[in-house]
Amino acid sequence: MKILIADDHRLVIEAVKAKLSEIEADIEFVLAMSVDELLAGASDDIDLAMIDLNMPGAEGQAHIDEIRRRHPAVPVIVLSGYEDPAVMRSALERGVLGFIPKAYSPEVMLSAVRLVLAGGVYVPPMMLSSVPPGVIAGIPGADAAQRAGAPGGAQTLEHLRNVLTERQVEVLQLLSQGKPNKLIGRALGISEGTVKIHLAAIFRALNVRNRTEAVVAAQSLTEA
Repeated sequence: MKILIADDHRLVIEAVKAKLSEIEADIEFVLAMSVDELLAGASDDIDLAMIDLNMPGAEGQAHIDEIRRRHPAVPVIVLSGYEDPAVMRSALERGVLGFIPKAYSPEVMLSAVRLVLAGGVYVPPMMLSSVPPGVIAGIPGADAAQRAGAPGGAQTLEHLRNVLTERQVEVLQLLSQGKPNKLIGRALGISEGTVKIHLAAIFRALNVRNRTEAVVAAQSLTEA
């Protein structure tokens, strides 16, 4: 396994390396302490990239966009000192598969990395807990129960089962695991085009605008 760690603090890099070494033996680490080093060290054979937002050469999240553009198949996790839900949402909407605040414990970080390596998406709990009343998973508007005309989360799930087909529920379950359309289609034996059709129906049922919001909403409903 080959993991890239980009952070401008050597102590952070060494601590992350030590914890990630528990995943398996003989992990090859590629280290970067600036955006220039990040762009030079990234490659398509990287199995995971863990990238800080605030490092020399960074302009907002432009370096995240550039890595995603150059190496779209490489899973990216943001490891950051920021704990602003808006910053987290912005990163997730860019296609990163996880956002881990540095305030979290090494054990949580390791669990999040394992989830992403398994094909999932890690959404920090603080992103969900910071949502004010009337908003589900950070999505403006009435909460899911109100949209479904039900007083509780369990009835909301029941409502979804009533408005979605059995196949769409299966797609939703795989979507909540963060799986891309290709893997959803492969798991269910359907084409990517059919997956997109089902996703459109799911987006309408959840009252969300895009895949990221759907993943967060699906995870929230599952936890509820």
